Amino acid sequence: MLVIMTSTQNRVLKVSVFLCFTLFFGLLSFQVSDQSSPAFACDVEKNPSLANFPFCNTKLAISLRVADLVKRLTLQQKISFLVNAAGNVSSLGIPKYEWWSEALHGVSNTGPGTRFSSVIPGATSFPQVILTAASFNYSLFEAIGKVVSTEARAMYNLGLSGLTFWSPNINIVRDPRWGRIQETPGEDPLLASKYATGYVRGLQKSDEADQNKLKVAACCKHYTAYDVDNWKGVDRFHFNAVVTKQDMEDTFQVPFKSCVLDGNAASVMCSYNQVNGKPTCADPDLLSGVIRGQWKLNGYIVSDCDSVDTLYKDQNYTKSPEEAAAISIRAGLDLDCGNFLGQHTEAAVKAGLVGEAAIDKAISNNFNTLMRLGFFDGDPRKQLYGNLGPNDVCTQQNQELAREAARQGIVLLKNTPGSLPLSTKVIRSLAVIGPNANVTNTMIGNYEGIPCKYTSPLEGLTALASTTYAPGCSSVSCVTVELEEAKSACSLCGCHCACSGCRSLYRGREP
Repeated sequence: MLVIMTSTQNRVLKVSVFLCFTLFFGLLSFQVSDQSSPAFACDVEKNPSLANFPFCNTKLAISLRVADLVKRLTLQQKISFLVNAAGNVSSLGIPKYEWWSEALHGVSNTGPGTRFSSVIPGATSFPQVILTAASFNYSLFEAIGKVVSTEARAMYNLGLSGLTFWSPNINIVRDPRWGRIQETPGEDPLLASKYATGYVRGLQKSDEADQNKLKVAACCKHYTAYDVDNWKGVDRFHFNAVVTKQDMEDTFQVPFKSCVLDGNAASVMCSYNQVNGKPTCADPDLLSGVIRGQWKLNGYIVSDCDSVDTLYKDQNYTKSPEEAAAISIRAGLDLDCGNFLGQHTEAAVKAGLVGEAAIDKAISNNFNTLMRLGFFDGDPRKQLYGNLGPNDVCTQQNQELAREAARQGIVLLKNTPGSLPLSTKVIRSLAVIGPNANVTNTMIGNYEGIPCKYTSPLEGLTALASTTYAPGCSSVSCVTVELEEAKSACSLCGCHCACSGCRSLYRGREP
């Protein structure tokens, strides 16, 4: 007989096997939206005159195409390309493009650049990163990234997604109170580096002959020394990380360095916090000096959402919004998640706080990334990945990889009395106790998409053996303990000796 406990009273360690076992399933629900066309520039079929622009000439080097495009833009148009909801210059055949899409552990609809529809109602949902990283299987990280990028391209072809994904999160965990630990590979700089390299390669590596091309663009975040939410009066908007040079080099910078140098990431996102008194998004040493100078980033640097606004309003780092815009651009920031640069950059230029050449440099990095993605090469449905569509999303092979990732990431701390793996030859009945036993989206994790399907813990176990279920508590906080139902469930399968799980639920009292 076996009792499965799912109450948070037992803590993550006591249910990790079970929770991890179920993370790969999807949630069978979706929002309906009509299919549309992908956003792309240089549509010479609809507008043949665009073929006269060198920036639409795919035979030219990307650097020449970018330079040609930049010189054709007015200052106001240039500024419109500094924000995530960018562009829309109809005279040059450039549509609006939304940079913000997410793919933490599968294509997510968290950002405004991605949505699901009746055509593609969900995507493969992989385990949260902390579990996948626990596999220590470097090839698995890349394999997952490859699946995610394939599904992303399929969605892009249907107008459901962008091509720039602000993932992965590779922050080093230093404080267990941080609410985003599950998004990261954990506390080990080496493992985080290997995860970053593998996942980014999987996302970005193109089958094009030109290895400068990108399948999708990854973004390693949040740079740097960042793992704070909100406690004891300190939050991520006001936090100043005081870090020694050695700790920066040995710990916090390690995964970001690997992400850029080994993974060839197309983007790095600077964080909200300050490092040794300077906001990361306004620190020329961290941005221009390290990321672009030492590591030679081939891509763009983007702010965390409203980080520039934060350094002005919350951190009071500058006296005016124009100064905040200018200092960030001069430091090496190329793209603002938000609209702060869109609102204040022109005034900063007119005040002489930043030159137009710095803006040209920033948007050139952005255009370079989009051209590597094929955004300026005409209809993407006639390019290499143009045949990808609904049949390439949520395939059995992709879902099996998600299951395999869950299997490899499971860490079994104790197996008493040898009950796992579950076998119908040994176990004839189960008592499943806990308020999370029959949940759906609670199990997916954050920065989630809509999975292909979802099997709750209770549903999965019921398919294996005769099951008795009791919540045990009215909620995961266990304010109200429903003791009698739980005791009854245990007694029905004769599992009064089912060890620490029951004792934890009963708060020290034997059943």
